This record gives sequence, structure tokens and C-alpha cells, in this order.
Amino acid sequence: MTATDTPTMSTSRFAPLLPKPPQLSRFQKFLSYYQPYRRLLALDLLCAFVISAITLLLPISANHITKNILATPATDMLNQILLTGVLMLVLVGIHTACNLFVDYRGHMMGAMMERDMRRELFDHYQKLSFGFYDEHKTGQLMTLITNDLFWLAELYHHGPEDLAIALLKGGGVLVILFAIDVPLAVCLFLFLPIMAGYAFYFNRRMNRALRISRDRIGDINAQVEDTLAGIRVVKSFTNEALEAQKFAIENQRFLQSRSDGYRSEAYSWAGIVAFTQLLTLVVLILGGIQIANGALALADLLTFLLCVGILVEPIQRAVNFARLYQEGVTGFNRFMDLLEVQPEPQDAPNATDLTAVQGHITFENVSFRYREEYDFVLKNLSVTIQAGEYVALVGASGVGKTTLCSLIPRFYDVDAGRILIDEQAIQAVRLRSLRQQIGIVQQDVYLFAGTVLENIQYGSLEASRAAIIAATQKAYAHEFIMALPQGYDTDIGQRGIKLSGGQKQRLSIARVFLKNPPILIFDEATSSLDNESERAVQDSLEQLRHHRTMLVIAHRLSTVRNAQRILVLGDNGIEEQGTHDDLIARDGIYAHLYAMQLRL
Repeated sequence: MTATDTPTMSTSRFAPLLPKPPQLSRFQKFLSYYQPYRRLLALDLLCAFVISAITLLLPISANHITKNILATPATDMLNQILLTGVLMLVLVGIHTACNLFVDYRGHMMGAMMERDMRRELFDHYQKLSFGFYDEHKTGQLMTLITNDLFWLAELYHHGPEDLAIALLKGGGVLVILFAIDVPLAVCLFLFLPIMAGYAFYFNRRMNRALRISRDRIGDINAQVEDTLAGIRVVKSFTNEALEAQKFAIENQRFLQSRSDGYRSEAYSWAGIVAFTQLLTLVVLILGGIQIANGALALADLLTFLLCVGILVEPIQRAVNFARLYQEGVTGFNRFMDLLEVQPEPQDAPNATDLTAVQGHITFENVSFRYREEYDFVLKNLSVTIQAGEYVALVGASGVGKTTLCSLIPRFYDVDAGRILIDEQAIQAVRLRSLRQQIGIVQQDVYLFAGTVLENIQYGSLEASRAAIIAATQKAYAHEFIMALPQGYDTDIGQRGIKLSGGQKQRLSIARVFLKNPPILIFDEATSSLDNESERAVQDSLEQLRHHRTMLVIAHRLSTVRNAQRILVLGDNGIEEQGTHDDLIARDGIYAHLYAMQLRL
């Protein structure tokens, strides 16, 4: 395992990297998201109760008209029919209003809960360690924060509503049916377990397929993200066909998972429709026999048929609740698995702020490896860097140069030993205050979508335009910025795609100049610059390093000839150290590397 390598483990589950701390149970955590919207939930359930009650009252009203009013003609029969009709019309109006509330406000409640969970998850994403992102695909993380939370929101909204309506309507209809005719209701009731069992069986199969489908769409997202992020490499090697083939494989796997789900859904729905028609047929035949025997009135049979139609909906809602429960709980467990991944590193309980930093850095017997099963990248390394010293780190790829610098801002925590800044152990200070004192220009430059000004201002959000321009002048970037179409207000595209490599590098350097920290880390910061730009940036670094501690990782040794001290890292730690002239005179590893580069 090298310093610049990152683990490439791929997992589809978000297993916690650290032991879980004491916390709310997952069920309590699930319910906690209802807390801000408990009044809205209560109104939603109240409307669901009203909808169920009115649905049951309508066939009872129809029964009243056919059995009581029409069966016993009276002088005011027309008035009674009209009065009952007006009452039913009012009930339909209330039913419609409650349906509108449930559909709109209920869905909004689910959407607001989804927003809250997405915000919590995004905040947690930003706290997780580099090690976590070394091991997880961005596409899978994107699927969790979008698709999984959507289905979880559906459970939050529809779950209580579907369960309440299924219980109220189902129970109410059965009471009405048994009140009308017990033998016929018993015959009908015997069909229900078979019908429910059939529906739940295929629903379970559909849920399995949907869970697989969710993983497959995550794989598609990961593949698309990987291809588009490297689209220039794809095109330069003319490997569009290869990428299309990889995408086609993931796309076909997704299609197969959806096919399995749709097949089960088709069987489920067709079966429910068939059972409903069978129930209607049974009621008509047995009810007709009851009427022929004088045991049942025609009005009661009509009411029975209306109730059979109503009975199908609670079964469908129960099946839908089971589907939502499976979908939502699967998403919630994935959501909680990730929330329970503890940010690493974390602030110590008694951590203090790091202030008034001079820049004295000490490594005391530091050992580090990326995972327990990997070899140590650094082993018992000790070195002291004086405040204000300009130190260069050189050596072959993989000896730990980038790793050593990544340990200072605690992007990773050491396995043994400790690192001190101004005699304070960095594990004893708050991470935010530690990183505020360190400026980093990484080898892999990252610029955000937006303008030139916005990207430089990222180094200090409160900085004025004048301060930003001053920083770009120090980084020798002002001239090329002013040559852009809109100057500092030019949009640079996703990841600065509209800029050259050297321009992007200088913007990232200007961003650090604007931050103006007491400790500077440059990881091959001039690797993408032409000779003229490199010379200009070297001059600016010379100006900036005064009264600041500066660590520079360099592969081009000509860029660090002016370093006050050069540390030569090897497999056994620091193999050599000294000035450029000292190391050349020693004729060791550094002299050999320097001579090789001169011959290139």
C-alpha cells in the first residue's frame, strides 16, 4: 500500500467502521422524524378516519333509501329521498375535501420529512473521513440520498394513512356485512385469508425484486459517475465502446430486476381483480338463493354488493402498506447504517481551539497504515519542523510523502505516536480550528462549478473582491483571469473544465493565498504549470513562505532547490535530510534522483 494509493474495496452496504455509541433505538429514531409534524400527522389520520367513515356511510344511506323509504311508500317519500341525497352529497363533499388534504398536505409532510433526513445525511456525509470515501462508491451514496429517502418518505406519509384506512374500512365493512346476513358474510370471510395470502405472497416477491432493482440503479449511478468523471480519458483512448458495454451490462441487470418486479406485480394485481370478481359472483349466486328462499331482501343484497366493492380497497391498502414497509424499512436501515458510521477522526471530549499558531511541527514515533490488513506506510517516524521553516519532501512514489502531510490536518489519524503543533498534540485540539491553520494545495486540483471569483473566495468566504484580486496577483493568476470573457465572473464549468491544467492549479494556489494560514502544504503544486508559470509561482512561494511553515512535496526536484531542508523518504522512513547542496555533496539517494531527472 503506497502513500498515494487509496483502498479500492467496493461494498454495497454501509457497514459502520467504528463501534456504535449508545443511541436511540432505530424504532425511536424512525418515529422522531414525525415529531416536528405531529399536528399535521394527526390531521392526516383524522381525515383518513373521516374518509373511511363516509365510505361506509354511503352504502348504508343507499340501503336506507331502497329498504326503508322505497319499501314503505309515504306522502313525503320524495322529500325523504331528496333529503337523504343531499346528505350523501354533503358526505361526498367532505370525503373529497379530506382526500384533497391527505393527497396534498400528507404528501407535503412526507416531502418535508424527506428534506429533513436528506439534510441530516448530507451533513453527516461531510463529517465522514477520507477512509470512508476511499471505500464507497459515489453513485451508491447518491442513490441513498435520493432514491432510498424518497421511498422512505412514501412510507412516512402513506404508511399510517394506509394502515388506518385498511383497519377502519375493513373492520367497518365486516361489521356491516355480518349485520346484514351472517351466513353470507361467513362465506365471504372465508375467501379473505386466501385472497390476502395470495396478495402478500406476490407482494413479497415484488419487494425482493424492487430491493435488487434499487441496488442495480445504484450500480448504474456509479457507472455513469465514473464514466462522465473520466470522459476526457475515455475519449482520448477512444474507449467509448468499452464504456457503453459496461453501461449496457449494468442497464440490462437493472432491466432484469424490474422485469421480475413487474411480473410479480402483474400476478398480484390480476389475482386481486380475479378474486374481486369471484367474490361478486359468489355474493350474487348465494344472495340470489337467499332471496329466493325469502331469507334476504333485495335491498340488502345491493348493499352487500356495494360493501364487497369497498372491501377490496382495504386489502389493496394493506398490501400497499406491506410493500411500502418493506421498501421504507430497507431504505431506513441503509440510512441508519450510514448515520451510525462514526466520523473519524473526532474531537476529543476536552478538545480546545488551536490559536496563535507559530507553525512548529513535531512527529514523535508516528506509525500509520490505511487498514489493519495493509502494511505500514509510515513506521516509527520522528522529525521536527521548525516554525517558519521551508521543508521539501522528496522520494520515490509510494514512500509516504502525501500520507505524512495528510496526517497533519488529521485527514487520517495515526496508529501510533503523536503529532504536535506548537507543542500541542493535534488530537487534543478541535478539528475545525486545526484545519483553519493549514492551507493545502493538492496534486489533484478540485474546482467547483461556478465563477472564478466564487472558487477563489472559497478560501475565505468573507474576503472582499480587492483581497481576492490581491491573492490572484500573488499566484500570478490575475493576468489570465482578466483575459477570460467575463474576467472574475467567468463561469469555469464543472470541475473547472473550461480552464487549462496550469490555470486551475494557479486558482487553487490563489485560494490558499487568500486563506493565508500559518502552515502551508503544497502537494506537487506546480506539476501542471509550464516553465514560465512555474517560475512565477516559485517566486510567489518564496514571498509567501516568510514567517510561515511550508511543506512542499516535489517530484520535480528543481522546484525545491531553495528549500531550507529537504527530507528524502524511503522504505525505512527518512533516509536523508539536508539542503540541496548538502545532499548533492553526500552523493546518496537524493543526488541519484537529481542526476536522473537532469538526464531526462
